[in-house]
Amino acid sequence: MDNNNMAGILYDFLMVKFYFCSNIGSPNMKKKPTYILGIESSCDDTAAAVLKDNIVLSNCIANQEVHRAYGGVVPELASRAHQANIVPVVQRALSIANIDKKELTAIAYTRGPGLLGSLLVGSAFAKSLALSFDIPLIEVNHMQAHLLCHFIKNEEKQPPSFPFLGVTISGGHTQLVLVEDFFKMTQIGTTLDDAIGEAFDKCGKTMGLRYPAGPEIDKLAKQGNSEAFEFPIPKVKNYDLSYSGVKTAFLNLINNNVAKNPNFVANNLNDLCASIQKTLVQIIIQKITKAKEDFNLDQVVIGGGVAANSEIRRVLNEKAASAQWEVFLPPFQYTTDNAAMIGVVGYYKHMQNQLGAMDQSVNARLTF
Repeated sequence: MDNNNMAGILYDFLMVKFYFCSNIGSPNMKKKPTYILGIESSCDDTAAAVLKDNIVLSNCIANQEVHRAYGGVVPELASRAHQANIVPVVQRALSIANIDKKELTAIAYTRGPGLLGSLLVGSAFAKSLALSFDIPLIEVNHMQAHLLCHFIKNEEKQPPSFPFLGVTISGGHTQLVLVEDFFKMTQIGTTLDDAIGEAFDKCGKTMGLRYPAGPEIDKLAKQGNSEAFEFPIPKVKNYDLSYSGVKTAFLNLINNNVAKNPNFVANNLNDLCASIQKTLVQIIIQKITKAKEDFNLDQVVIGGGVAANSEIRRVLNEKAASAQWEVFLPPFQYTTDNAAMIGVVGYYKHMQNQLGAMDQSVNARLTF
């Protein structure tokens, strides 16, 4: 074989190699999708979702109405309801997503924080399913998920960029978090007593409203005067906050006035709701403002059930317009406990090969 033929063969070989190597990871080549089943059972909602990468295909929730009669969540009743709901909820999520169980890439579940019995139901089911299909199991921190739900694909808004100030506001937690990366989060402030959602519920109970009282207070407040009654703003150091003082002041106001006029609450219900809502929101906004300025952060990312409150949305949107804050408020379907947020965290953990283990136990007091 002469030198010209050898050179031609070598050239063809190099061109073929260059073609295949240059197309590895090319956007024109189809990437195998990742299908994540997310399972959430931290409190009183049994939820399951299926995601294709970071796109939600289904997001199903079974609520537990049994707790209304008790004015709060009863842990034992919650656990039993999860046991009854989890199979049909998962089946429904798979059906809506039009995904067969055998197509799943991994299963993500809530490891904590939450009610121990409720967490155990979701954990045991997720582990059994992962073991039977021989696919990875991914544990998820519920509070991280509330903040990372903003990374679910949204055609209308791009996700936040790191670093940002994360704020979780719910019935069980009120936290300010420095978020430097997906799984690099540091709590810089928290409530010293009641969470903001808990304060809403307790103040609502004082007025005779049904549990959960937060949405009802929000609704009634729209017809009331928020300046009608004044409540104290606690002075707590740094980025921590407290709701016990304002709750006590509210209780004293009700008791003192009802003693004089039994119809006081009924006659002033809308104004009471508007006034206490304004104060509860003002407490957290003050701390958000301080943390944002001290850490020189441009973005404020909100997560949790109280993110659905119209007053806190109004105030934050005003801040975004007047103070040039970049505020990220979750879509309403991702404010309360849901499995879509668990699934998206599972997706990003799977990408980083952060997989869980079968012998990993749930943690009711899991922290960042």
